[in-house]
Amino acid sequence: MDIGNGLGHLSYSTLVHPGDTWAEMRASLEQHLPAVKERVSPGSRFGVSLRISADSARTLGADEAQRADLKDFLESHDMYVYTVNAFPYGPFKGGSVMERVYEPDWTTQDRVFYTNQVADILADISPTDVSPSIQTAPLAFKPKVTDEAYVALFTTNLFRVVAHLVEVEARTGRRVKLALEPEPACYLESTKETIAYFIHHVYAETGVREFARIAAVPISEAEGLLRRHLGVVFDIGHQSVGFEDIGDSLRGLVAAGIPIFKLQEAAALWVEHLTTEQIPRLREFTDTIYLSQTTMRRGGEVAKYLNLGEALDDFEKDPRPAEIRTHFHVPVFLEEIGPFRTTRFAVQDALRMHRETPLSDHLEIETYTWDVLPAHLKTGDITDYVAREIEFVQHELVG
Repeated sequence: MDIGNGLGHLSYSTLVHPGDTWAEMRASLEQHLPAVKERVSPGSRFGVSLRISADSARTLGADEAQRADLKDFLESHDMYVYTVNAFPYGPFKGGSVMERVYEPDWTTQDRVFYTNQVADILADISPTDVSPSIQTAPLAFKPKVTDEAYVALFTTNLFRVVAHLVEVEARTGRRVKLALEPEPACYLESTKETIAYFIHHVYAETGVREFARIAAVPISEAEGLLRRHLGVVFDIGHQSVGFEDIGDSLRGLVAAGIPIFKLQEAAALWVEHLTTEQIPRLREFTDTIYLSQTTMRRGGEVAKYLNLGEALDDFEKDPRPAEIRTHFHVPVFLEEIGPFRTTRFAVQDALRMHRETPLSDHLEIETYTWDVLPAHLKTGDITDYVAREIEFVQHELVG
């Protein structure tokens, strides 16, 4: 929904629902979206953040009738798509995902073709008064990036997609925006790394010249087109896991002129004072199909782990005072979950900044871990949780 006062569009990510094929996602939309809209936006148009996998992109891209059916469904329920999650290429529900979520990465033509397909779909299904965004992977899983040749390859592929977005706007009049999402353990992980990448690879003279050649546009226009079509998703939970000061990070992106095409409200699990007595309860969060990247801080020492279980094993070997934050998305309205805390405070800080000076025209809540949340912590159904999250964000924006 458009929340007014220049604060942008707000919804929740349908990544939370089953949707690895288009048939599954279409069924999920039918089952869940009308119920959520009735609760949070009964009398006004409701925005949809749509998960489109590669399988779904093939279906929708090739079948005009399927796109028409989707547009009819949206219109009949007073809904519209303003953003697409095109980060997970393949299956995301029902089986182990882990680091496979980053494959194929941005060095591959599969990622390029998929993202271009999503852009074409968005240009068709989104309303003309919205400039839709595509959320995508942070280029590559960090351990795979072994040399500058790898960086150069995924940068070139990124430019190829941005060139396609320029062509889409010229052909259809629809501006589609591509947003890279930094995440722990990826090439784009911290906000500082993200800023450095844009400065040294995207906005650098060599990068601008390469893009101008690929897009066949004048060099004088190339950087402006890059900034018009390429930016970031700022996931508040991801950056909180790295113990970033969220305000400083957001100000850093703005100062560098990097567009924040989506401000993502997400909260992470936080244990301020870790003890051995807490370990059994924390291990309830390790039974997950997703990565649970974790940062442990002990005084001036910082250690990073790919999964929460590894961090807990390490702590048990050396149980000195520690603080941990882990990439396990928890409902944003909760300050505490069981005996543990959450990084909800970071969401509130970011929304306070956004309320004072809007940072992005797309907001989205992304708590996709409902299916792996420990059962005793589920106090309602998925519709209730999603609605409460949207209501919480709306309340924070009112101030």
